[in-house]
Amino acid sequence: MARPRAFDEHQVLERARNQFWSTGYAGTRMDDIALATGLGKGSLYGAFGDKGKLFHRVFDDWCTAVVEVAEERLADGPDAEALSRLSGYVHLMAENTASDTERRGCLLAKGAAELAQHDATVAKRSADTMTALLTLLRTEISAAQRHGDIDGAADPERLAALLLTVVRGIEAVGKAGLDPETLRNIADTALAVLPRPEGKQHLAIGPGPAREN
Repeated sequence: MARPRAFDEHQVLERARNQFWSTGYAGTRMDDIALATGLGKGSLYGAFGDKGKLFHRVFDDWCTAVVEVAEERLADGPDAEALSRLSGYVHLMAENTASDTERRGCLLAKGAAELAQHDATVAKRSADTMTALLTLLRTEISAAQRHGDIDGAADPERLAALLLTVVRGIEAVGKAGLDPETLRNIADTALAVLPRPEGKQHLAIGPGPAREN
């Protein structure tokens, strides 16, 4: 009979994630993970496999959380509130980036940039995550169109792709050093350019209540 693990798996994965997040995949050794988690390398290998498998585990968990945050904000409510939900989500992403004073960025973006070209697992998980985000945004845009807050003649797929690019781009330029006010202005501008039906003005939509990722 296998002995129960004498450590908190969630805590170990969180500390491993933070190590990868801070130093990247190539810059992280299993010795670093062992030091961060307090486990011996033998225990880490026995529980999670090699460095690649451990990274895949924390990367998958991160991607799941990214989609869950979007699901909490989007595609859940009446059509009349769809534009407000879109605004809240886009502003949340800007605020999360603005509050990242260490400029670590998003592990999804960092992992994909470093590994997707050569790691099929990371490439697929990244693509699946982006597809899920795109679907959520498209669903919300369609809801806003049904309510008459976004021009019904506009292509929701293209608008969703635009907002997704803005949201992920905010993270990239924030990591590069743009100030928080500029990040917020980018979010405002992206929402302001959504096509409104004829006769409706472009609304100045403020952010919804903040929620940590």
